[in-house]
Amino acid sequence: MSVPVRETSSNNGMESKQEMARSLLKTSSMSIRTKLLHKTGVSLYDTSHGFHEEVVIKKLQQFPGGSVDLQREDSGIGILTLNNPSKMNAFSGVMMLQLLERVIELESWTEGKGLIVRGAKSTFSSGSDLNAVKALGTPEDGVAMSMFMQNTLTRLMRLPLVSVALVQGRAMGGGAEVTTACDFRLMTRESEIRFVHKEMGIVPSWGGAARLVNIIGNREALKVLTGALKLDSKKALDIGMVEEVLQSSDETESLEEAQEWLKQFIKGPPEVIRALKRSVSSGKELCLEEALQNERDLLGTLWGGPANLEAIARRAKFNK
Repeated sequence: MSVPVRETSSNNGMESKQEMARSLLKTSSMSIRTKLLHKTGVSLYDTSHGFHEEVVIKKLQQFPGGSVDLQREDSGIGILTLNNPSKMNAFSGVMMLQLLERVIELESWTEGKGLIVRGAKSTFSSGSDLNAVKALGTPEDGVAMSMFMQNTLTRLMRLPLVSVALVQGRAMGGGAEVTTACDFRLMTRESEIRFVHKEMGIVPSWGGAARLVNIIGNREALKVLTGALKLDSKKALDIGMVEEVLQSSDETESLEEAQEWLKQFIKGPPEVIRALKRSVSSGKELCLEEALQNERDLLGTLWGGPANLEAIARRAKFNK
């Protein structure tokens, strides 16, 4: 009678090891960075970095003006509009707060596939409202605002949506930095992107310099940031800063063009498009091993799912 007991114990031990292996497969080697990248709603900075968001929010609330508007289309495309035309869509403190609110909305939009970021009245954005800049004049204030906007724009960049900045008129300073948080950029003929930070005696602080290097390389980025290279629509197209120069400069027509351009990337079920965007984000921000593990995990959410089974059935029908 002792033999069956030993065999059962051995089998139980084997099952336990297999279960442990499955558990390890799910959790092994997942760095804190990987978890941060793919956990919705997690920002770069918190109190451990000396960043107190509630304090920054109270300060930014003191500077009203303009709005950041979000329209969600049935096509799965969101349209995010920087709306402060009397100041060339410069970011007031309240607009900075609203940008974060809209990004949080988009993080939970499960039917979303694409996003267009634009400015109202045929101009993109002139950066920060100088009234807020003057009032927040200490280095501590500047760093706190930098951390807040880096948090927000990193979350915008990591959205599981294929995003494009539609640049009409000027994208200057912080406005230029916002364009770099999108996957793609489109410009109208007369528009320009200008990193004017050097002229203001500062450097980009919303993450724009780091993202610019990833987009056009360090040599071209240095030319742009020092002002030696002016990014009109032709030059921006030549160096790969933008994908296309649109035919129309009319506000309504250029938005329609941008929507049509974006649709080529978002054909298919939302869960597939969103997973593809997440896999690209991990490939860009993580080391190879972590990015490969993330691809594996994303596949696990899709394999055998409705879109996968429908595609297999469709292919089988055509192969008959």
